Amino acid sequence: MVRAILWDVDGTLLDFAAAEKAAIQRLFIEFGLGECTDDMVARYAAINDGYWKRLERGEITKREVLIGRFREFFTELGIDPDLSEAFNARYQHALGDTVVYRDDSLVIVKSLHGRVKQYVVSNGTIVAQTKKLQRSHLGEWMDGIFLSEELGAEKPSPRFFEKVFAALPGMSRSDMLIVGDSLTSDMKGGLDAGIPTCWYNPNRLPRPADMAIDYEIQNLQQIQELL
Repeated sequence: MVRAILWDVDGTLLDFAAAEKAAIQRLFIEFGLGECTDDMVARYAAINDGYWKRLERGEITKREVLIGRFREFFTELGIDPDLSEAFNARYQHALGDTVVYRDDSLVIVKSLHGRVKQYVVSNGTIVAQTKKLQRSHLGEWMDGIFLSEELGAEKPSPRFFEKVFAALPGMSRSDMLIVGDSLTSDMKGGLDAGIPTCWYNPNRLPRPADMAIDYEIQNLQQIQELL
């Protein structure tokens, strides 16, 4: 029986790509860098994804992700990479300005309130996630928020989940369900920690043969069927 849902935020409850695109394109104008085309945003997204995957593998630090991705992106475009730190600082705030729900996620979270405990588990920065959760009102319906910067460990590290477990005494791992879109962060983290897993896969990507994922959904509304 599911007593607690551990929700990922970016790409699961909220459309991260929409917020990412809006933030970068607006900041290019704000910093006097001209137009940031959709192709440029796509290139940045690919660079960014690579940096986060390296973080998940424990190869680099969070700071190296936040600054390094923009340094590499700007260098490719012929933009002064020394702008990276200031750009990232503004970017963390700008990410929270665009709220696009996935599958009416706010309605779903509100409908589950009181039926199961709900917690955020995210690798996003404190600045960005705090603003997103406030502006989206998702935070109001959560029973707790676990951010990697506060815990001192990133998903999928077992240390991240051990700190979550320590904060939820009386809740067994089998009572939990982690729901997220990332195979390398959410699903691997849940599997390594011994938590039942639910892969949010709206694009119907092939399920990896080497991952024993418990559930797969294409729409967040399907979470109701698992409770």
